[in-house]
Amino acid sequence: MSEEHRKRILVVDDEADVRAYLSMALEDAGFEVMTAADGLQALEMARQNLPDLISLDLIMPRHSGARCYHDLQKDKRFAKIPVLIVTGHARDQLGRADFEEMTMSGPGIYLEKPVSPDSYVSAVRKLLGLETSASNSSSSSAGQLRSQLSEALAGADEETLKRALDAIRGK
Repeated sequence: MSEEHRKRILVVDDEADVRAYLSMALEDAGFEVMTAADGLQALEMARQNLPDLISLDLIMPRHSGARCYHDLQKDKRFAKIPVLIVTGHARDQLGRADFEEMTMSGPGIYLEKPVSPDSYVSAVRKLLGLETSASNSSSSSAGQLRSQLSEALAGADEETLKRALDAIRGK
């Protein structure tokens, strides 16, 4: 990725190790990264240095990802910035209501933790409309697909798992 086309990503997560993990994946892929520990800090960071995309945790103290997203949508400068929800609470009682509301009326694009670096960077590239590198080998692509499938099935109910298994087996 050339310097003049380098995209700035704001990674928002209350867990320092998750911020570091996601930041490293993005930096390794050539992105410029800013980080914030909660929604309030994210809004301040965005005001200081407009990001091209925001990676947003859902459940955080002080100012949740859902509240931050709604605040972003109220400001014309931020309303068109793509938002990727990265959460470990999509299906539990702590985050289900916010998650469902945000995917229905909000960005609708999310990854469930734990995420692999490949699937995370791939989702960011997709949201930014960037082509994936032509140098990716087919084994790397297969690994990415396995990772994405694993993440998608991690929180699936029994019936969905059965249908997925049948589809893979060609039934």
